[in-house]
Amino acid sequence: MTGTHPVLVRRIYEAPEPDGGARVLVDRLWPRGMSKDRADLDRWVRDLAPSTELREWYQHVPERFPEFTTRYLAELEGPVQQDLLGQLRALLAVGPVTLLTATKDVEHSEAVVLAEVLRGRVPADPVASAGDTSSV
Repeated sequence: MTGTHPVLVRRIYEAPEPDGGARVLVDRLWPRGMSKDRADLDRWVRDLAPSTELREWYQHVPERFPEFTTRYLAELEGPVQQDLLGQLRALLAVGPVTLLTATKDVEHSEAVVLAEVLRGRVPADPVASAGDTSSV
């Protein structure tokens, strides 16, 4: 799905990588202590972040990550989220994209789930998840 352009996942507090491409914040809340200048963002897709309810349920408890992933993928099926995923895919068509998050445990974050979706490893659209092939 991404062609040859990589999708990277980093903490927003890390310095930008020279070959990291477009920098996209995927958290719903602005990172504590981070100025807009220092963040050096190309996009902030807060509506692609997990809902407040899901975020509060998850609380970054690693044992909940599999269920969090399932619930988050369901949220990504919404029309607003599908539109934003399309916008990120368009960015990937022209170069690398770095998904940024403030969480300390990046491996158990929404950014990792989004990266897998953008890499085409996990379906995040209603047609793919329902297995509907009637339009093919």
